[in-house]
Amino acid sequence: MSSAAFFDLDKTLMQGSSGFQFARAAREAGVISRRQLASDALANLRYRLHGASDAQSEELRERIAASLTGVRVRDLERLAVRVLQGILPRLYPQMLTIAYEHQDAGRQVYIVTAAAQGLADVLARVLTFDGGLGSHLSEVHDGVYTGNVTGTFLYGEAKAVAIRELAAREGIDLEECYAYSDSVSDVPMLRAVGHPVVVNPDAELLKVAQEGGWEVLRLDRLARKLLLAGAALVAASASAATVAVLHATNQRAEPASR
Repeated sequence: MSSAAFFDLDKTLMQGSSGFQFARAAREAGVISRRQLASDALANLRYRLHGASDAQSEELRERIAASLTGVRVRDLERLAVRVLQGILPRLYPQMLTIAYEHQDAGRQVYIVTAAAQGLADVLARVLTFDGGLGSHLSEVHDGVYTGNVTGTFLYGEAKAVAIRELAAREGIDLEECYAYSDSVSDVPMLRAVGHPVVVNPDAELLKVAQEGGWEVLRLDRLARKLLLAGAALVAASASAATVAVLHATNQRAEPASR
């Protein structure tokens, strides 16, 4: 039997959220409003710092599906180039190196993501991976999205089901496989393989990883940078305030000039 390596996309293969890159491309094409883009930008920052809950992820799926109402499938496919322009610069070189090392060792490499199946397919081809597993976000009628949520949303347990089905079709031994993810929501996928690896783990996943003795990789330093920047700003403000107080005190202490 063969083996494989499965990679989550957001905060694992890349910094931040592919969903935001899709939203930005959709805004440029006039599919969504500037206000919706700003909302997705804020959600993306929160996601990078804290991860996303099941409810938040489902809400995002429903919002994306609704935003597609009346959009032609062909028009959305044409967004692929713009979306890739946002994703490719945010890929972690270290993770690509790991993925290619798996391929060179004879393992198949797959992206497993809650993002749309079309994006998973395109990105897998561009990165020369062996394939991608993604979500179906909206039903289609006569080549147009209806906005109604349909199909499988590859999130949580659904990812584990998807890779088990793939393994059965391709003759893959999951005990010999690797899986990489950042989120506790992907614990089912990580537990489905013999070699789970956590990347930029959220607090809950880190606890699971430590209990299971799983490998931990840390690549994203945004949270640390923001904390350090905030601390520096506070320190600078305090320093400036101290100087101002001392200056005012000295001014009061000096005799008035004649």
